[in-house]
Amino acid sequence: MPADRLTRTAPAPGAGIVHLGLGAFFRSHGAIYTEEAIAASGGDWGITGVSLQSTHMRDALTPQGGAYIALELGPEGEVARRVEVVRDVLVAREDPGAVLALMADPATKIVSLTVTEKGYCHEPATGALNHTHPDVIHDIAAPLPVSAPGFLVRALQMRRAAGLAPFTVLTCDNLPSNGAVVRGVVLALAREIDPRLAGWIEAEGRFPSTMVDRIAPATKPEDIARVAALTGFHDAAPVVHEPFRQWVIEDSFVGDRPDWGAVGAQMVDDVTPYEHMKLRMLNGTHSPLAYLGYLAGHETVADCMADPVFARFVDRLWDAEIIPAVEAPPGVSLADYAAALHKRYDNPAIRHRTWQIAMDGSQKLPQRILGTVSESLAAGRSTPGLILAIAAWMRYVSGVDLNGAPIDVRDPLADRMKALSDAADTPEDKVAALLGLREVFPPDLAALLGGPVAASYALLADEGVHKAMEVAAR
Repeated sequence: MPADRLTRTAPAPGAGIVHLGLGAFFRSHGAIYTEEAIAASGGDWGITGVSLQSTHMRDALTPQGGAYIALELGPEGEVARRVEVVRDVLVAREDPGAVLALMADPATKIVSLTVTEKGYCHEPATGALNHTHPDVIHDIAAPLPVSAPGFLVRALQMRRAAGLAPFTVLTCDNLPSNGAVVRGVVLALAREIDPRLAGWIEAEGRFPSTMVDRIAPATKPEDIARVAALTGFHDAAPVVHEPFRQWVIEDSFVGDRPDWGAVGAQMVDDVTPYEHMKLRMLNGTHSPLAYLGYLAGHETVADCMADPVFARFVDRLWDAEIIPAVEAPPGVSLADYAAALHKRYDNPAIRHRTWQIAMDGSQKLPQRILGTVSESLAAGRSTPGLILAIAAWMRYVSGVDLNGAPIDVRDPLADRMKALSDAADTPEDKVAALLGLREVFPPDLAALLGGPVAASYALLADEGVHKAMEVAAR
């Protein structure tokens, strides 16, 4: 007998937050923190989600009144909870005017975002607005935007015209100095539209930086079936996640905010040490595991960690290459943090696919890996494991694995990277061509990487992933 459709059991909380990019991560992380903060301290902090393009989340959640199941997957078992903090879901491409009206409504105090690195229309190597991005060009000329920065700027423009205070812009994406990056992108776009608007945003707006952490793989059909068997309800949009969570937030808001600190978020003056630690130690090993793991035939991070060569390799990355380039946050042992990450990666209940983590690598590499490599080279430290990870990324984006099988590369630069790789004959030429991507590699760093990355690229092709990893770990 089919399970009943999940639905809301209590009235939605009052409106307070608009969230752009209502995907699995935010629904397993920020939404749960917010629901718990309302329960602990009250407040109208209900969330209206906005999908910038896809109708999937709206179509899945609307019949459920915004409710969904969050399924915690730990080594000891599964724990399901019903989450009802989402009030509604809009689709921006269908009705951008409705989204702008919602963001400009006085009830909206915070606009938060998880739109991935590529969603900010910026240059990953510099953090600056990409003025040649088609969405940016459109949003400068048209009053109804299509990009996340465009919606922020046009909604703030409406609030200024109405005599309202700006909303706080709270990015929850994995960008170094993410608040500052988003502030810079918004101000640059606003200056193109109206310099006076930019001045108002610069003076009155707030863009706190954050560090977010919880492994939440993309929901798969078998997860929907698992939730139905466990709860007795059909949920078209459940989320699955690990037990661990962390949220560090710069406490700089235009006005009120939810009492996230009461439910475990860390409200701090400076997020930078936490952000660098997470980006370089978690994301900075997730990406090597993704590219090397995929090329080795491992489907998930847990599969990688069950391979002794991979487990030794990632431990060495932390100990010898990454930790020396990380400043520990107050009271934090980086060795203990690495050990905790190793344990989280081992969790067999979390099926975090290497292919999923590998997506959008051109946007991720500068933040996750290249910063560590650049600082290490400047300090006279070698980074053979991270150099191998760069080579593995280059092989991955060529669109062909080590056995000649095609790879479905999902990246905003996918076609360009494949063309560059296909046009070159030797490993040295392929590496040189990809190092010429100025959106990814600053010229000074690219000049230092040619020989070492080419050697690793050739070693991968000639000897395979495991041999290359063993060489890098010597």
